[in-house]
Amino acid sequence: MTSPDPVLAELLNSRIRDVPDYPKPGVLFKDIAPLLADAEAFAALTTALADRARALGATKVVGLEARGFVLAAPAAFAAGLGFVPIRKKGKLPGEVHAQSYDLEYGSATLEVQCDAFTPGERVLVVDDVLATGGTIGASLDLVRRAGAELAGVVVLMELGFLDGRERLAPHLGDAPLETLVTV
Repeated sequence: MTSPDPVLAELLNSRIRDVPDYPKPGVLFKDIAPLLADAEAFAALTTALADRARALGATKVVGLEARGFVLAAPAAFAAGLGFVPIRKKGKLPGEVHAQSYDLEYGSATLEVQCDAFTPGERVLVVDDVLATGGTIGASLDLVRRAGAELAGVVVLMELGFLDGRERLAPHLGDAPLETLVTV
């Protein structure tokens, strides 16, 4: 599913600002700060994410550092569910599960606390952008390794020209990948 609601997609897209040459020349950055600052758009986004969490039978909502936190936490609250952060290496206390993955120039590691899920919990993973799929793919592997089942993935925006959806396919299994806005 790419955009379940064209009116919602138009509202959200109208609040995403293009910032040319950021963070470096030649990059067109998609800034979601105006969307977050607009109460109507942010509420519509939160409601849509909460609705998907409930519809997919999620018991927890996971947000990916850092902008995924801003989207997933209010959606979890609105759905009456718990929120679990997946963070960059070294940011969580206690025992953690770790998952490393390759970036364009190097590698990175994500972590989740070992007691974040009970076995068999159904998890909805939420993030702001699907680009190349590396971060989300690593998070999906991490969720499963931590003992949870993947209910689905919902991202605010998919950069379709980067083919992240294809790279995520092996990590998704039968779980759906949904995007609210495709660029």
